[in-house]
Amino acid sequence: MAAPLYQTDSGRLWHAGQILLVFVGLPARGKTHVSRSVERYLRWLGVRTKVFSLGDHRRRMLGPSANLPPDYFQPEGRSLKTDELRAKVRITLEEEVARYFKENEGQVAIFDANNGMKAARIALRQKFEAQGVNVFFIENICDREDIVEANIRSVKISSPDYQGWNPDDAVKDYMGRIAAHAKRYETMETSGGPFVKIYNIGERLVVNNIRGYLQSRIVFFLMNVHHKKRTIWFARSGQSCIEHSFKADSDLSPQGVEYAKKLRDFIVAKRKELLEERVKAGEQPHERRLTVWTSARKRCISTARPMAELGYKVVQRQQMYELNPGDVDGLSPEQIKEKYPEEFHKAELDPYGHRYPRAESYHDLSVRLEPVILELEREPADILFIGHGSVIRCIMAYLQGLTPNEIPKVELRRGDIVQVTPSAYGVKFVNHFFWQ
Repeated sequence: MAAPLYQTDSGRLWHAGQILLVFVGLPARGKTHVSRSVERYLRWLGVRTKVFSLGDHRRRMLGPSANLPPDYFQPEGRSLKTDELRAKVRITLEEEVARYFKENEGQVAIFDANNGMKAARIALRQKFEAQGVNVFFIENICDREDIVEANIRSVKISSPDYQGWNPDDAVKDYMGRIAAHAKRYETMETSGGPFVKIYNIGERLVVNNIRGYLQSRIVFFLMNVHHKKRTIWFARSGQSCIEHSFKADSDLSPQGVEYAKKLRDFIVAKRKELLEERVKAGEQPHERRLTVWTSARKRCISTARPMAELGYKVVQRQQMYELNPGDVDGLSPEQIKEKYPEEFHKAELDPYGHRYPRAESYHDLSVRLEPVILELEREPADILFIGHGSVIRCIMAYLQGLTPNEIPKVELRRGDIVQVTPSAYGVKFVNHFFWQ
């Protein structure tokens, strides 16, 4: 888990209870995208969370769709043997969820499946409520064919079920599977317990009977989720006239000014290259909007200036100030060890939670960055982060799902750019080097 705001020895918030998030919706409605996003956010909050995907579980048990009976995905008219096989797959996954709650002390389990039948949802809710688990449904509804087809092409046809298929044939086959399910699909009703309905992956939300702190936090997060494709870039600020000093809000050195221009040139050229790739893949030849996010420190503002001169919007965020080192400001690790040996030892034992005298910890910084994290989820445009090393560590750790003790060890050298592409099953990281 990455940068938890709240830590307990068990990884559970006892006042919030155990929660089963049951995703509901026809195929290719964005359930996996939303479920993985919720998992990432809850882990960052410090809540022990795990996704249980019925499709992944079925593939682990039975292999790709080529190994399945031909009537496996038919909503009705299946053979008794096929029904027994489907029931076995679902029951074994439900048992795995129950063990997660009971044996591993998990707090939130995310059940990623279609769950389109009212009777099946009632049975699932009764089964887990009898075990003391709160059941909370999240229904994904999508009436835009462009979103559905985009989901199929970007996620479904690349799954093991369609390995070796022609892409257009795979889309046609999956559309047929969706049409068959739609005939028997039953939407959520107000009598069905706590639920959220998400229309077109974030265009509109309907909330019913939500109770408690953690459920409310989940709903708040869902209000920020969207389906737009985008790229997130991370780069360090350029060299300043006075390095390694928090108190000295120094501007860029001549070398730092040159660095800022090289950064601009690389981003502009790379975005042009990515646009050409998207056009070849069949997308419209429209460049995505890019916004630059940076702190209000001089060296960050000046690093972003060449981008602003080209017309890109630059947003200065006070929350993105670097970590305050307190009394160890400007000291090397060797000097800190010599001057503050006990504090240095404590920092080695707990690099995430330790504060030097008059300083911030990485935990404090993570709390400060929560509004930035939520805005990052909400922003549909491409983003270029130009920032301090400590801030970039926390945000990249959130996207990667690193453990707290790994955050201080995340490295992004000056001259490196990290290109991050969110997808339904996580995020893809690519490192580039543009400055020596």
